[in-house]
Order: sequence, then structure tokens, then C-alpha cells
Amino acid sequence: MTRNSHGYPGIALRGAVVAITGGARGIGRATAQAFVREGARVAIADLDHALATATARELGASVRAYAVDVTRADSFAAFLEAAERDLGPIDVLVNNAGVMPIGRFVEESEKISATTLNVNVWGPIHGMRLVLPGMIARGRGHIVNIASLAGKTHLPGLAVYCASKFAVVGLSASVRAEVADSGVSVSAVLPSMVKTELSAGIPVPGSAAVEPEDIADAVIDSLRTRRAETAVPRWVGAAAAMTNLLPETMAKLARKAVGDDRGLVANDSPARADYLRRVDQQAASQKQRR
Repeated sequence: MTRNSHGYPGIALRGAVVAITGGARGIGRATAQAFVREGARVAIADLDHALATATARELGASVRAYAVDVTRADSFAAFLEAAERDLGPIDVLVNNAGVMPIGRFVEESEKISATTLNVNVWGPIHGMRLVLPGMIARGRGHIVNIASLAGKTHLPGLAVYCASKFAVVGLSASVRAEVADSGVSVSAVLPSMVKTELSAGIPVPGSAAVEPEDIADAVIDSLRTRRAETAVPRWVGAAAAMTNLLPETMAKLARKAVGDDRGLVANDSPARADYLRRVDQQAASQKQRR
């Protein structure tokens, strides 16, 4: 069995079974499409099953669609069991499902904060706990957690979102270390602002904004390199790391220069209304289940 430079067993893209959450749109859809081009068999799952089904139909016969609520372990388990029954053992899991509400911390409702943590943190926790036993038993596998550069720095208006992504970064690194000797790798991909529905209405400099396809490329690359973390774009990751090393006074000036509080006005944008409505509906659904 071939191994890469990190010592992990190789996983051939052609014929690999890949499971992707939040796969109906945005980064998830682009990632599914990238894996299809490489010859993988792909299971996309989404809370919006109808949209996932339409996406699978558009991407081709090698893609299957499933319903999933990543905040519930039983729903996640049902998705993975169905995918393995249809396609075979999962070689790669991409924990992509996520939400990004924006607003001042003291004004954010408890239900929105809970939804953010349940989707962004409990989603990857459930996914990893469910696929790791099988991967470890087979001695190979790869997990990619879509985190964010907000998991490495702070941003006004995104307090709970930042908290959730800091959690994903730490979770990914810790689990990676725990399973390192098993042949299973865990990688985190940390995007800057991605041009998807999540960022609708947020004014972002063009040089810092990336396309969903850029994140998909990073996910594919992580399977080849098994790198622990990949920032997209890398220069923004480096800039964030350097800013974190500055004294607070200098860091404040640097943040002011780039307008790090611009997200606070995003909810006033009509472009964001549909996304916020969908997050509110999801939050209401979770509250009813509790």
C-alpha cells in the first residue's frame, strides 16, 4: 500500500466513496463536483433534501442524495448507513454543513447561538464519531472539516460563529493527533470569506474573497497531502497569524484599516434576507425538537 509524505495510506480518488454534508449548494456542491471529476462516488446530504436531490441529478450518476440534520447523531448515522449501503464504505468524509449568523453578541438570540454551535460544532463531532470506527478498522480514511479563518482570529459581529470555528480548529487538531497512528487523517480547511449565500450582503475586498471552487480544490489537495490545516487563500491565513502576534494597539489599527467590523451592517442588506430567514427556520425547528 502506497503512503504519502505524512505516512498515511494512499486513497485513490477514482472509485473513492466520499460523503459530504451541506452538499446541496455552495462549497458542498463545488466539492462534490470536484470529486466527481476525479472519478469518485459521492454521497451528498443536506437538510434540504429536495435541493440535494436536484443537485445530485445535475452532477451525474455517480452522486447520490440524502437528507441529514447534522445536529442529530441519529440523522447523521442514518445518512452514513444509507450511503455505505448504496456506495460502499466511506473513504472520505467532508464535514461542510455550517451556518453563519451575523450581529452584535448581546442582541443575538439564544436559539440562533444554539443553532450555530449545534450545526458548526456538533455536526463535525457527530460525523467524526460515526465514521472513525470503520476507518480505523480498515486502517485508512480521511476526514476534512470545513472550518474558517474566523477560527484563528476574532471578528466583531461574529462572536458565536468565531467560537464555533475556533472549536472546529481545535477539535480537528486534537482528533488528528489521537488517530495519527491508525492510518486515518483529519484535516481542517480554513476559508476566508467565500462567495456563497453565507456571506451575502457582507462587503469584502475582492482580494480576500474566494470562490467555492477554491475551497473544493483545497479539499481535494488535502487528500493528496494530508496537511493538517489549509488556509484559503494562504496569504490571508498568514496575515491573520501575523496580526495575532501584534500588540493589541497595533492590531486594532490593522483591523480598523481593513474594516473588520463591516459584517455588523450586513443584516441590513436585502441580499442577506433569504439566508437569515432560512437560519431562523432551522433554529425554530431545533427548538421544537428539544
